[in-house]
Amino acid sequence: MDFKAAKTSSFYLSVVIPVYNEEKCILTTLFRLKDYLNQQPYSSEIILVDDGSTDHTGEIINSFINQHLESNILLITTDHRGKGAAVREGMLRAQGEYILFSDADLSTPIEEIEKLFSWLQKGYEVAIGSRNLSASRVEVHQPWPRKKLGRLFNWLTRLLLEMDFQDTQCGFKCFSVKVAHHIFPKQKIFHFGFDVEILYLARKYGYRIKEVPVRWINSPSSKVRLFRDSFWMLRGIWQIRGYYHQKFPT
Repeated sequence: MDFKAAKTSSFYLSVVIPVYNEEKCILTTLFRLKDYLNQQPYSSEIILVDDGSTDHTGEIINSFINQHLESNILLITTDHRGKGAAVREGMLRAQGEYILFSDADLSTPIEEIEKLFSWLQKGYEVAIGSRNLSASRVEVHQPWPRKKLGRLFNWLTRLLLEMDFQDTQCGFKCFSVKVAHHIFPKQKIFHFGFDVEILYLARKYGYRIKEVPVRWINSPSSKVRLFRDSFWMLRGIWQIRGYYHQKFPT
């Protein structure tokens, strides 16, 4: 595998982490990311986008950065606009040849990036982690209602948007910088339905997307709220149909 970064990229891999009130887990996440990335033969950066946290998340991150100045870690602070907005901000600031966004609790361990890389190196431009393929390893499952609603959401996505992915919502997706910087500026949905819009755009533009089985561990501190976020995700499907049914952006 060739880990040499492209001439237009400062790093081989950028890891974008949206954070919102993550004071309980963010320090553990930062140490795990740093320890893993420092062992790799390629250059990397970590971009954390604080989506208007009201706890001590920002202070913890700043303290970590000050203690590890040798690491390439950037904290971006924004107003509270939603996970999709935070991810978009980080993706557009990233300088890596490949750009991964991951949930702050690392429900999909960072080591799983190697599975995505194996497909990106074969010519795919987007590789997404999946919990719903036969080879996926879900070690700690979601509560039953969340799991069932997730399956329903994926079914509606396939039906109404003609998308064939088994899991659009796993927070572990990697893009080539070309694709990321083409698609994310066009993003209109900033709540939990943004994943579907990004995949919809990538497919419509003809980019090669690979759904990859990954290891996944449900976090009890997940920020997903069953009914509120299910509403926003379902609303997102109809927004996508409305945005792109008549005219597709160039």
